[in-house]
Amino acid sequence: MAKEESYDVVSDLIAFLNASPTPFHAVEEAKKRLRSAGFEQLNEREAWNLEAGKTYFFTRNHSTIVAFAIGKRYVAGNGFYVVGAHTDSPCLKLKPVSKVVKGGFLEVGVQTYGGGLWHTWFDRDLTVAGRVMIREEKGGSVSYLHQLVRIEEPIMRIPNLAIHLDRNVNEGFKANTQTQLLPILATSVKAELNKEVSENGSVESGKQSGGKKANDKTDTRNTKHHSLLLQLLASNLGCEPGDICELELQACDTQPSIVAGAAKEFIFSGRLDNLCMSFCSLKALIDATSSDSSLKEETGVRMVALFDHEECGSNSAQGAGSNVMLNALSRVTNSFSSDSKMLEKAIQRSFLVSADMAHALHPNYMDKHEENHQPKLHGGLVIKHNANQRYATNAVTSFVFREIASKHNLPIQDFVVRNDMPCGSTIGPILASSVGIRTVDVGAPQLSMHSIREMCAVDDVKHSYEHFKAFFLEFSHLDAKIAVDI
Repeated sequence: MAKEESYDVVSDLIAFLNASPTPFHAVEEAKKRLRSAGFEQLNEREAWNLEAGKTYFFTRNHSTIVAFAIGKRYVAGNGFYVVGAHTDSPCLKLKPVSKVVKGGFLEVGVQTYGGGLWHTWFDRDLTVAGRVMIREEKGGSVSYLHQLVRIEEPIMRIPNLAIHLDRNVNEGFKANTQTQLLPILATSVKAELNKEVSENGSVESGKQSGGKKANDKTDTRNTKHHSLLLQLLASNLGCEPGDICELELQACDTQPSIVAGAAKEFIFSGRLDNLCMSFCSLKALIDATSSDSSLKEETGVRMVALFDHEECGSNSAQGAGSNVMLNALSRVTNSFSSDSKMLEKAIQRSFLVSADMAHALHPNYMDKHEENHQPKLHGGLVIKHNANQRYATNAVTSFVFREIASKHNLPIQDFVVRNDMPCGSTIGPILASSVGIRTVDVGAPQLSMHSIREMCAVDDVKHSYEHFKAFFLEFSHLDAKIAVDI
């Protein structure tokens, strides 16, 4: 990869991360990129009319997205070559009733999502982002719109307690996530003054509607959240606070993702787990199908599937434990044949790369890694192994991924958790067991996993992108040479 092209991949990742504070925004950004590359959007509620040599995508819940490119030589029963990742990250999500008033402060009630390093959320400049349902009335008829929202400026903070009031804090800090992890939005006094100004119609969010003040609706319809927060959201959305029917928001760090380090070798960012793998796989698919001839000799279907809710077990309508993947394989196959047996053939000819960030060796905690399995930053993608199937890798799938690396001179590493430590898991075993697809678990190495601010290496972004792109281009040729169940 040329130096200029390598830089473009990294700068493109930074742009993707900064545009994606939530899974909803990540899917929206993915949609923009796919449309720009000529991918056609499909709707799961409608019939699909697919053609060989064309590219498509669909979303579910606007937090999961599946994109695929059908080879020009594809016939029903041929395989799918899939890279799967996830769009969600540990975070603090607003509760259905987020309005909390304590000690003269307006606080925002949040619930923990996933297994976050919650102490890293203290003393950060926070905002909110997510989606809302908005009521819109036109010509006497009412409709309800799904809209994404993001307040750019810092509006909240979770302050630490001064050391003078907890002298033992450095001996072990453990916050009570119910009582001590609430972001402060404002003081009650300032909020009341703001409310009075708003009711007098002298701020943009307090606009008049039919002789009625905008926040009159808020008082009657949205008492579950602070009116100040609703005013900020409404101003951002260009609607009245009372038109906001429902919220699905999360707290977000406002510090942007950057290339950093004395040698500019690192990326410092939130949500690297797992937007880094989501981005690399998506860009690899787009670039592997960008030319007119890229699908000319392809016999299979190249696919990327980015799921929501991995961090809490994948058991949702849009998680990897749902029917999203199987439905996608089935609908593509059935578009080219009415023979129900073709799907079974296709699954056995398919291959999944489960891509989720991996644990890099930490120089201050080297004893946490198994002696012979210490993935390094800059060392390339990590193949994850676990005898108890917490990862879905086996000898065959590991060989395939390693062989592609060898052919393209890409570095590759291995990871096994210590026997005296529990092992995490991924979407790999979930999809391998539910779909029956051959699977390898891999991921780029990173530090500070599940912190509000993580880090990985610039080189590994390049390696990951190149490896996924090579997988799409090479797999059908390599798979034809592999014999197992004969």
